[in-house]
Amino acid sequence: MHTDGPFTSVQAAVDAAVAGGVPARIRIGPGTWRGVVDVPPGAPPVHVVGAGMASTVLVDGRSASHIDPRTGRAYGTYGSATMTVRSDDFRAERLTIENDAGPVGQAVALVVDGTRAAFDQVQILGHQDSLYLRTAGSRVWFRDCRIEGSVDYIFGAATALFDGCALLSLGNGYVTAASTPADQAYGFVFRRCRLSAAVGVSRVYLGRPWRPHAAALFVDCALDAPVPDPGWHDWDKPDARATARFGNVDGRGANGAFLPEAPWAPDAPDVPTPEQLFGDWRPFE
Repeated sequence: MHTDGPFTSVQAAVDAAVAGGVPARIRIGPGTWRGVVDVPPGAPPVHVVGAGMASTVLVDGRSASHIDPRTGRAYGTYGSATMTVRSDDFRAERLTIENDAGPVGQAVALVVDGTRAAFDQVQILGHQDSLYLRTAGSRVWFRDCRIEGSVDYIFGAATALFDGCALLSLGNGYVTAASTPADQAYGFVFRRCRLSAAVGVSRVYLGRPWRPHAAALFVDCALDAPVPDPGWHDWDKPDARATARFGNVDGRGANGAFLPEAPWAPDAPDVPTPEQLFGDWRPFE
């Protein structure tokens, strides 16, 4: 099923795809499409295709502290998202998902709750908590994407691979805040990514543990941001030093030197293959 319009909002196109009950491809033309987008549980596989990261922009400006007029209560972190993907087998490519609330605290651009979600050439823009990979057991793959934020801007419990992605820190803070469960083998894996920082930023930690067994691994990444020694923070939770699973393998800083590990990180982190992360799921083949 192809869903090309005529629709006045992205949500209307998603609703039509859900009502159709069969796998759907939604093509979104150039322009700024303002409004929240929710792909509900039980939706058929949905594939959203834009006209390019610089051309198709899905944007909204809620923050966690803003009041939802429907309830009279604050949206909260989860409710602040511009796009929420609660279904399985979702795919997006060639577009931007943005929360333009600004540096006002938690304000999510994208929440992924479902599993087997794939993003190709997608730009995810925000400040604090830009990308929420919420659900334990969920599997998410990002290829050639660009993600911006300042504090904990990639966070949650999912298993996710960031393959060849660009990460830009807009302020002093932390790239990741994983909440990986103890019984989940892998959390966030960054492979051949580049981390940079905006002018004036002086301190960018690779991550801190939202939950005790947080897992984040950088492999063969260019770490051009001002990453301190060590590159990880314990969030003032000394006990997490015994359980957090942080690693940096062959990651080089701006001066070409290998960055040291946190003294409490594993000595030899396991570098997983896509097969170990995702089994036989291959969304880009």
